[in-house]
Amino acid sequence: MGIFSRQPRRAGPASGDQPLVGDPRFDDWDVVREFEDLASAQAWRRHLGDVGIEAVITSDHELDRFGRGDLYLQVPPGRWSEAEEFLANLDLD
Repeated sequence: MGIFSRQPRRAGPASGDQPLVGDPRFDDWDVVREFEDLASAQAWRRHLGDVGIEAVITSDHELDRFGRGDLYLQVPPGRWSEAEEFLANLDLD
């Protein structure tokens, strides 16, 4: 294998950037934001990760070929307030 071979990405809390479709492990996690495209959800998840707040992107259904669908940015139970306060105060200008 060369240095450019593609390694499969593992979706889960460790990577967090790929949506977890229909994963019951996160049913009790709180939804902080909803998105229609994967790129936006990934960016917001990384903002939370940068400050040490664990978050995952979930979806009830597979995304379309353009990475669009109903996506949810979720945090563990009891972390919603902290995550919401941080995201609400981001200065993205």
